Amino acid sequence: MSPTPVILDMDPGHDDAIAMLVALGSPALEVVGITTVAGNQTLARTTRNACRVLTVAGARGLEVAAGADRPLVRDQVLAADIHGESGLDGPILPDPRVAVAEEPAVLHMARLLRAARAPVTLIPTGPLTNVALLLRLFPELAGRIREIVWMGGSTREGNVTPAAEFNAFADPEAAHVVFTAGVALRMVGLNLTHQAVATPDVVERIAALPGPVPRLVVDLLEFFTASYRRVFAMPAPPVHDACAVAAVIDPGLVTSVPAHVAVELGGRHTYGATVVDRGGARPANCQVAVELDRSGFWDLVTAALARL
Repeated sequence: MSPTPVILDMDPGHDDAIAMLVALGSPALEVVGITTVAGNQTLARTTRNACRVLTVAGARGLEVAAGADRPLVRDQVLAADIHGESGLDGPILPDPRVAVAEEPAVLHMARLLRAARAPVTLIPTGPLTNVALLLRLFPELAGRIREIVWMGGSTREGNVTPAAEFNAFADPEAAHVVFTAGVALRMVGLNLTHQAVATPDVVERIAALPGPVPRLVVDLLEFFTASYRRVFAMPAPPVHDACAVAAVIDPGLVTSVPAHVAVELGGRHTYGATVVDRGGARPANCQVAVELDRSGFWDLVTAALARL
């Protein structure tokens, strides 16, 4: 079976970096493009981070296209409290040896969609600004998108406000555009990603792998663990974004249910919340991830890292 062509749209970010490495290490995926968006840090920093991670991975033939440097409407929010001032604090990373594309992310994505041998799966793991712009500027390309698998939102509480998850809160208007576009969509939210916790046994397992990529992942997880202990009083961090990549590599690892999801744009206390109706009051507009095969997930992650 041919690998699934994917475009990664990211805001690296510790868990974005791990997700990127898992995608690059999986024979089930063909990474045809990588784009960046402002989110965990500014666009300049997320773009540099993507290039530095690709450099460690020894990626060849890929360039990074920088996208939106701010949300569609709202004031910008960043996550320096979790990811640090660089967006990838902790590990010592090399200077990037990967080019930044001359064309902006939306044009880059549009070109890749037109040129792809088959419909492409988009895996956004940050705010949905780039994806929303793509769908609004090039609606004729919706048929070239096999599916959008987004790490964002939640069926329950948030992690930046009581109601909202960070990627949704960072650009709710963009999320609204994507959820109302009529494209095939899966939401991999906090309710699922909190099942993918990098406990000490997981870190030890990755540390046992040879090479610079597993060493980078261990360094990322050490900083990420300290952040989650300090900010959320959690003993180990969820590796959110790798869950979206894993759901594309092996859909059997993630149980999803059809539901209608609306993005709250007007609530004083609920702005950015993803309101999930599993009762059928409104027609489903996406598949919502609800359960993770944790053992299988970490088997997949470690196998992918071992190939790099």
